[in-house]
Amino acid sequence: MSAVLADMPKADVSKAIAPVTKAIAPSTGGRPWTFYVLATLFAFYVIALYGPMFCVYVLSFQDIRGGLVFPMKGTSLHWFVDLFTQVRTGDVKGSFDRSIKLAIIVTIITVVVSFLAGLGFRKRFRGDTVVFYMMIGSLVAPGLVLGLGTGLLFQALGLNASWYTSALGAQLSWTLPFGVLVMFAVMSRFNHVWEEAAYDLGASRWQSIRLVMIPVLAPGLVAVALFGFTLSYDEFARSLQTAGSLNTLPLEIWSMTLNVTSPSLYALGTVTTIVSFIVIGASLGSIVLIQKKRGSSTKG
Repeated sequence: MSAVLADMPKADVSKAIAPVTKAIAPSTGGRPWTFYVLATLFAFYVIALYGPMFCVYVLSFQDIRGGLVFPMKGTSLHWFVDLFTQVRTGDVKGSFDRSIKLAIIVTIITVVVSFLAGLGFRKRFRGDTVVFYMMIGSLVAPGLVLGLGTGLLFQALGLNASWYTSALGAQLSWTLPFGVLVMFAVMSRFNHVWEEAAYDLGASRWQSIRLVMIPVLAPGLVAVALFGFTLSYDEFARSLQTAGSLNTLPLEIWSMTLNVTSPSLYALGTVTTIVSFIVIGASLGSIVLIQKKRGSSTKG
C-alpha cells in the first residue's frame, strides 16, 4: 500500500487519504436515537423494580388513620410500634428472631463446607464429576417440591419438623450449591506459589491455611457468607413444609397477607429491607477493610 502511494502524485495521494480521514473523524452531532430508546426502557425498568418498594416504604409511615392505599394519612411510627406489640399482627418478633438465628447457622455451615469443598476439589480425584453434580443438583429441583420431600422424610423417620432441623437442611440444599460455585471461582484465582512459599518457610498445613489462604480468600469467604445469609433470610418455598409450627419471617409475612389489613404489613417490609441493607453494607464494608489492610501490609 505504501509503495502504491509513493508512485502516485501528491494531489492524488491527498484525494485517496481524504475519505479515510473523514470516515474516522469523531462525530460532532447528538446522541443516536437508540440511546434515548434504551434510556427510556431502563427508566421504566428502574420504576417497575423500585416503585412498588418505595410505595410500601412511604405508606408504612402513616398514622393510626392510615390504610393500605394512597392517599397517605399523616406521618408517624405507629405501625412500627404496633408491629412488635402483637395487638393485631402475628408473632413478628419471634419469627424475626428465628429467621436471624437460622440465617446465621446456615451462613456458618455454608462458609465452612464451601471452603472445605474448595480445598477438596483443588486436585482431580476419581468420581469428582459425580460428586460435583450431586452438590449442585438441588439447584434444578423446585424449592417447594424439595421442601415437601424434606418434610415427608422427617415424618417417615418419626421426627418433628422444626426451623432448626428440617428447615435448616432444606435451606442448606439451596445455599450450599451457590457457596460452592462461588468458592470454586475464588479458588481458581488463588496463586499456589504463596502456599508453597509458606511451606518453604517452615509453615505446617494448618498454618498455611490460617495465615496464607484464609486472609487471601477472605473477600470470597465474605461473598459466600452474604449469599448464605440473604438466601436463608428470604427463603419461603423450602421453609413452607419444613419449619414446623413456628414460622420464620417469610412465612409470617405470608400469613399476615391473609389476615392483616393494616399498614403493619408495610412496616414489616420496611424493617426487613433495612436489615437486608445493613447486612449487605456490613459485608461490603468488611471486604473494603480487608482490601485496605492487605494493601497496607503489602506496602509495609
